[in-house]
Amino acid sequence: MKRRSLLRGALAAGLTAPALAALTAARTDVDQTLSPDSPHDLADLADLADLEAAAESYGYGYHGQPPTRVLADLVADFAGLRPLFTLPQPASVRARLCRTAGQMAGMTAIVLHDLGSRKESRAWFATAARAAAESGDPQLHAWVLAREAMVPLNYGAPKAAAALAEQARHMAGTRPTASATLAAAVAARAYALNHQSEQARAALTAAGALMERLPASERSDTWLTYGEQKHHVHLSHAFTTLADSRRADESQQRALELSAPTSTMTRTLLHIDAAACLHHDGDSEQACRRTITALTALPESYRTGLVHRRAQDLYEAIPAPHHHERAVQELRDVLSA
Repeated sequence: MKRRSLLRGALAAGLTAPALAALTAARTDVDQTLSPDSPHDLADLADLADLEAAAESYGYGYHGQPPTRVLADLVADFAGLRPLFTLPQPASVRARLCRTAGQMAGMTAIVLHDLGSRKESRAWFATAARAAAESGDPQLHAWVLAREAMVPLNYGAPKAAAALAEQARHMAGTRPTASATLAAAVAARAYALNHQSEQARAALTAAGALMERLPASERSDTWLTYGEQKHHVHLSHAFTTLADSRRADESQQRALELSAPTSTMTRTLLHIDAAACLHHDGDSEQACRRTITALTALPESYRTGLVHRRAQDLYEAIPAPHHHERAVQELRDVLSA
């Protein structure tokens, strides 16, 4: 409880240097306990089920909470794994602990990505990948790689994103799993951003085929699974990038239907995708106005990171000769505020 309060206090002002130092300390404390040479031969953990349930509950996302609040709670629980890792455990119990650590580290990385902290996000994904590898769960490892691919995907490095997504696809294999479907969808977005439309559409076809066969147990709407809502969020961005406004609009509408009112960040990103489609279709003024409306409706804690980057991408896509127009200038002012 003390650690949780300290982290909440440190993060109240955002990702400041002291806050990042606290996050790094929590990560490295657990990271140092991840080793294949650790002892594997004694008793079970009485509270392992509670840890697994905690990881599952975090998978349901923000629920309208500020990302920094979720980050503080996640890291506090993740840090609580350290003393359990230092105890000798049977191999089966250690594998479950590693799986929980991989999930929690991966979700911490997701929040850091959403907040725009790319360097810290990559460090947490590295810890998540190490834990996933030690857990012996290739689907978890593939999930970590696919989610990590979204860091370069959303911050201007589509080639790197495609390479990570393809690693995830290879790791996940050909069975219809949440990880395999996610990896194909992320690969499609990366190829679209890299102007490789043929590869993008092939990956979209693969993602669609996997989605059709995905078991109900992996279709829930969480960070750790792959539901219909998430699928259409990925399709929205891919088709928007491919300038296929009709199909993008279909996915945007379906994703909004399936998104809870508290899914603030997701709904905003969908509105920005719709605005980008307006720009592709020749109405840059309305594209700017729709983006301004989406941004100004957000709580201040959400106007950073990924949302800001996506809106900035739209602004930068507008040719310079139009930057003197009123709507474009207003968008620039909102982004610089």
